[in-house]
Amino acid sequence: MKHSHGDHAGHNMSNGHAGHSMGKQVAMGTVATATVNTGGKLMSKVSKHPVLVFGLGVVAGYMIFKYRKEIISNTTKAVDAGKDFVLNQKENLEDIVAEAKDED
Repeated sequence: MKHSHGDHAGHNMSNGHAGHSMGKQVAMGTVATATVNTGGKLMSKVSKHPVLVFGLGVVAGYMIFKYRKEIISNTTKAVDAGKDFVLNQKENLEDIVAEAKDED
């Protein structure tokens, strides 16, 4: 007995989209793994040289100082958005509880 769901059965596999999507995911995973491994090796080499660690700290400090206003602004926006989200969810929950009590 052959089981078919209309004209579209097996269509995704025959046109190559499923294989392309899977190949793309495998490639992205490979790149991510290589990046993590390379970063780990780089950090292990850098950590053995205190001058490089100090230099990276100086560069990071300079970049944070240079972009401090943008960092503070973006952080404030993110905190405000988080507060708004929590308040909105609280109101939604209160509405649901009120509707449940009204149904009883």
